[in-house]
Amino acid sequence: MANAASGMAVDDECKLKFLELKAKRTHRFIIYKIDEKKKMVVVEKVGEPALNYEDFASSLPANECRYAIFDYDFVTEENCQKSKIFFVAWSPDTARVRSKMIYASSKERFKRELDGIQVELQATDPDEVGFDVIQGRAN
Repeated sequence: MANAASGMAVDDECKLKFLELKAKRTHRFIIYKIDEKKKMVVVEKVGEPALNYEDFASSLPANECRYAIFDYDFVTEENCQKSKIFFVAWSPDTARVRSKMIYASSKERFKRELDGIQVELQATDPDEVGFDVIQGRAN
């Protein structure tokens, strides 16, 4: 298994769900968590395409770290339909220090497993991952 320096192992389902979101658009978002007993990143929750940003934001736990992917659809000023795939590293100030350290040390390795991330956000409180931030970073 991977040690703390190289990051956690990544469950195959993590990559599979990401590919479904990216290629088939079958999910609006994916919430990932680190299972410390298994020493790997696993899928915690998958959001249906009909769900919106509020559903995504409410899926991030207030006191625990998570990784998340959000597929943001928008219309440009030129009236073009576009989409951006966001990677969110959610690390609330109220999370355990050990948890924040594990998520921080595993982030880069996990991101390398998900090919197609277009925008990355690091957030420690809900304001840093607000819908206005997503809109601003999409353009």
